[in-house]
Amino acid sequence: MKNLGAMMKQAQQMQAKMQEMQAKLDAMTVDGASGGGMVKVTLTGKGDMKKLSIDPSLVDPEEREVLEDLIVAAHADAKQKVEAMMAEEMQKATAGLNIPGLGGGLGGLGGFKLPF
Repeated sequence: MKNLGAMMKQAQQMQAKMQEMQAKLDAMTVDGASGGGMVKVTLTGKGDMKKLSIDPSLVDPEEREVLEDLIVAAHADAKQKVEAMMAEEMQKATAGLNIPGLGGGLGGLGGFKLPF
């Protein structure tokens, strides 16, 4: 029964750290860019797009497809940065907690999917 109590305490600590991490991620922003910075995307730490900036020189009806590709590339750049930031925050949140199956960081979650 002593192990169960220790596990429950760890689970409570983990839950508190996860809630703190989610609030922190929602407050953070990450910028992604493409086309040499001509297209910029700002995402929250949870991956929600907050801002899109397009250099006026790219707004040409004949080059619409290029602009669309640059927007997708800028979003992908920002999303990759968000995922790296999430992995770092997850590692901080789980540091010192010995919870089976979680391992270190997102890579060691064994299929565990975060709700954000």
